[in-house]
Amino acid sequence: MTKTTSGVNVSVQVGYAESQSDPNNMQFVFSYRVRIINRNAFAVKLLSRHWEIFDSAGQRTVVDGPGVVGQQPEIAPGEVFEYESGCHLHSTIGTMQGWYLMAESETGRNFKVEIPEFSLETPFVLN
Repeated sequence: MTKTTSGVNVSVQVGYAESQSDPNNMQFVFSYRVRIINRNAFAVKLLSRHWEIFDSAGQRTVVDGPGVVGQQPEIAPGEVFEYESGCHLHSTIGTMQGWYLMAESETGRNFKVEIPEFSLETPFVLN
């Protein structure tokens, strides 16, 4: 999944972490890799994140916090920042979506960059 907002491109790749999951106890772990490309003529700084995580059992989790994976990266024009993280669900299917709060490095003007909704699905079906 890929989405561009205000000159910042965000793409996400997802994987199922089978070795960290425990299907017998309804614990399903997913990894995701995010690639952020700054297509603006100015540098941007990633200040915070907002995630909404949904699973097919009807659970909704909201995660807000500073930066990503302990960083608040500044991304120069044309540069790429990538990171990997994960989440766990109590069902075999779910989705994630959200946004980053960014700031123009020179002016300090804040703006939101949307993270495209993506699916979290195990490669199997429970009986």
